[in-house]
Amino acid sequence: MTKEETLTSFLIESQTRSYRLAYSVLRNREEALDAVQTAVCRALEHQNSLRDPGAVKTWFTRILMNACQDTLRQRGRVVPFPEEGPELGQEDPEPADDTLARRVNALPAEVGTVIKLRFYEEMTLKEIGEVTGQNISTVKSRLYAGLRKLRVAMEGVEI
Repeated sequence: MTKEETLTSFLIESQTRSYRLAYSVLRNREEALDAVQTAVCRALEHQNSLRDPGAVKTWFTRILMNACQDTLRQRGRVVPFPEEGPELGQEDPEPADDTLARRVNALPAEVGTVIKLRFYEEMTLKEIGEVTGQNISTVKSRLYAGLRKLRVAMEGVEI
C-alpha cells in the first residue's frame, strides 16, 4: 500500500475521531470542522514528509493539533467556556453528565491536551510526546498533575 493510499484510508476511517478531537480543543462546531479540513489539506499537501506509514495516526494528529492551535491564536488565545453548553448536533461529543468534561476543559491547555489525547484518543505517552513535541517525562508530569487536579475537583461530586 502506498503512502497516499494509507493516508487516504486513514483520513476516511478517522474523520469522526478527528472532529471529536478538534471539537474537544476548540469547543466550537464550525471552528472544529475548519480545523479538520485544514489538517486534511495540509496532510495531503505534505504526504511526502510522512516517513513511516505506520505512524500516520501520530503524524496526522500533530497536524490537526497544530491547526487547532492556529485557530486558538487567531481567536486571541481566549477559549470561551459557556455556562450552559450550546445546543449540539448529534455529531458533537458531549456526554449526558458533562461534569468531568467541563472539569477537563477547565484545566490549563497543555494539561488538558495531554488528558484528552491519553483518554479520549487512547494514545500512548510516547505518541502524545510526538504529537505535542514534548519529552515523555513532561507528558507524564502533565498527565499526573492533571489527574490529581481532576481528582481534587471531583471529590464530593457524585459521578
